[in-house]
Amino acid sequence: MRSNESPPELAAALRVTIGRLARSLRRNRSAAVTPSQLSALVTLDRHGPLRLADLAGHEGVRPSTLTRIVQRLEARGLARRRADPADARAALLEPTAAGRRLLGGLRAERSAALAAALAALDASDRGAIAAALPALDRLLEGLREPGAEDRAA
Repeated sequence: MRSNESPPELAAALRVTIGRLARSLRRNRSAAVTPSQLSALVTLDRHGPLRLADLAGHEGVRPSTLTRIVQRLEARGLARRRADPADARAALLEPTAAGRRLLGGLRAERSAALAAALAALDASDRGAIAAALPALDRLLEGLREPGAEDRAA
């Protein structure tokens, strides 16, 4: 039981556990795309269509870096550019149907892996995890900055 730990100690333990969980779920996916490509595709799926500069802002990278990522997504048929109706000189990026299918498959893969791991736990552990979810949601709300976005796939 960690309830007697100080907030800094609990924060460190929680950060390590969440990091390990996230890495484990990422390992369960196929090598279809790199983590950077996946992040950009998820952002386009959630917030698109977006201009390259706007996508770069969401991703926290320079547009020149993102250009290479987007080119790879386009080459694989996972994202496409289309004319911006508000400015014919600009292009909007969006996932293709194949990109959305890939994301759906990865999300299903991760959910299945997590469900299998949860099923292997005893009912008490599953109950503890379920009971912690509302507190984790409140914790997340406290961490979000205005305009910050959740990038999990």
